[in-house]
Amino acid sequence: MNNTSTVAKETAAGASAHRLTGPQVAALLRKYGAGVALVLLLIFSAFASDRFLQVQNILNVLRQISIVGVLALGMTFVILTAGIDLSVGAVLSVVVVYTADTVQTQGVLPGILIALFIGMLFGLVNGLGVTLGKVQPFIMTLGMLAFAKGTALIFTDGQPIPITNDSFLALGNGRTFGVPNPALIFLALLAVSMFVLRSTTFGRSVYAVGANEEAARLSGIPVRRVKCAVYMISGLMVGVAGILYASQLGVGTAVAGDGKELDAIAATVVGGTSLFGGMGTVGGTFLGAAILGVLSNILNLTGVSPYAQYLFRGGLIVTAVLLQRNAGRNR
Repeated sequence: MNNTSTVAKETAAGASAHRLTGPQVAALLRKYGAGVALVLLLIFSAFASDRFLQVQNILNVLRQISIVGVLALGMTFVILTAGIDLSVGAVLSVVVVYTADTVQTQGVLPGILIALFIGMLFGLVNGLGVTLGKVQPFIMTLGMLAFAKGTALIFTDGQPIPITNDSFLALGNGRTFGVPNPALIFLALLAVSMFVLRSTTFGRSVYAVGANEEAARLSGIPVRRVKCAVYMISGLMVGVAGILYASQLGVGTAVAGDGKELDAIAATVVGGTSLFGGMGTVGGTFLGAAILGVLSNILNLTGVSPYAQYLFRGGLIVTAVLLQRNAGRNR
């Protein structure tokens, strides 16, 4: 009888040891959730449309997610510090119209330089407003959204600016080794961002500021400089995304960035980056952008209205935030 009781206790103890706890489940969701979701979506898409797995379609998906993906890389840096940048879409519009005008009047190189300069300038203003002005990131970037939108509309007077420079258009529409140039640029920036966050002092500081700003300050991390820098990085990514947009579509328009901030935030959050700061990776952001791209692609292939895609994006954001909230409770 004693032996039976002992065996039962040992069995129960073994089962308890192998049972996943709340924090362990939360950690698994953060680490593998986006990857598992993407795999399931790929399998579903392959069965939903026989055109989905065609090489040309896959390359098209990569090209389509490049602009949002680049924006989301910058957004990841900002959100990791527990900030937010609602202005990326409107600033993208400013970058696109100024780039189009500069390329037409002065050439490709000046157009690229003006795009990067404008993006970083807006990012710097956002960063200074948040750090020195002590304005909440939501309010600061919301105000910048309105300011940038007005700037783009005034500059163009609401009229599109056509781009006819073939060299510039080849940047967004050409291919290298069969892969669309925008996808290669996105992947290159992904690799650089991954290196910065994983292997540099600045990257570790970004995580530290997002996890506990006061502790980071007490440990000697220049919190203001780090926070200002991430907004400038976001602005730089907007500059690159603006170049890709203008060169792909061949036109500068004041509505170029409408809704892009939603897509960038969705890709970042769906990829596992916590809106509360301190947790997330750009690798996850790539998965998030891929999920949005594949979802949009399969909806198009199956004839679903493009307007319905906003419903799915909104649902993805809410679901991801709820999962993060529950994970935070279990930490």
